[in-house]
Amino acid sequence: MISIQGLTKRYGDEVAVDHLSCTVRPGVVTGFLGPNGAGKSTTMRLMLGLDHGLGSVTFGGKAYRELPNPVRTVGVLLDARAVHPGRTARQHLRMIAAGAGIDRRRVDEVLGAVGLDEAAARRIGGFSLGMHQRLGIAAALLGDPEHVILDEPANGLDPEGVRWMRSLLRELADEGRTVFVSSHLLSEMAQLADDLVVIGEGRLLAAEPVADFVDAHTRTHVVVRTAQADRFRDWLGRAGFQVRREEPDVLVVEGADVDEVNEAARLAEVPVRELHTSRSSLEDAFLHATADTTTYRGEAA
Repeated sequence: MISIQGLTKRYGDEVAVDHLSCTVRPGVVTGFLGPNGAGKSTTMRLMLGLDHGLGSVTFGGKAYRELPNPVRTVGVLLDARAVHPGRTARQHLRMIAAGAGIDRRRVDEVLGAVGLDEAAARRIGGFSLGMHQRLGIAAALLGDPEHVILDEPANGLDPEGVRWMRSLLRELADEGRTVFVSSHLLSEMAQLADDLVVIGEGRLLAAEPVADFVDAHTRTHVVVRTAQADRFRDWLGRAGFQVRREEPDVLVVEGADVDEVNEAARLAEVPVRELHTSRSSLEDAFLHATADTTTYRGEAA
């Protein structure tokens, strides 16, 4: 597992990461979320010793600097464009492989795994953003690592690429590896992640399974469709339910379950055409949890 204990980083008087502690479990995909400026990139750099601060991070009990061959233990993608544009994809990976003592045959294996086998001899300077991402993922997987850390891996990928990446990360987790993925694509995280680590202003806001996070920061509600929406809304209000009208024939009842609303409809003698529970999304939960820690906000015209 990855253990993060008391991680802290200051830039002068500004605290970028504030006593962050959490554990990233093996065998699951853990999403790393936070608003812009929350400290996600700084945290990842601290984990790998690229920045220095207080606290500790260990991978299976060892700090990154203590690993005898880091490429074989921790696979990393932080900046997919941080490559020499004059090299080919194969040359780039062979350079990494040579430094880590990895057989050159592994280079062609990972190029094929990420779909770049036909572009292996092309210079990286001509790659699209999505191709850079695939090459960065290939580099992260080159050493067949136990831990995989990826910063925004879906950035620039087309829909097929996003689906491929989702399947790849799920496969890595199913093999028992520790997968830690930063992303702003909440709809993608909702499909991909098992656990979440959420930070805001450098502080830990949550470290728990996705379902628990959504339950903790949102409320389920019951949707009712009836031709007597006005009368049923008034009846529910008098009975102490929190209810609002969404469409001419649709009511939303907060803080109640389907059985309670169904019984209320029976007592009110209101015919119901549709009745179901609607759960809030990961996006709703994230916005609620980070509302007080979001630094950059825009206003719609």
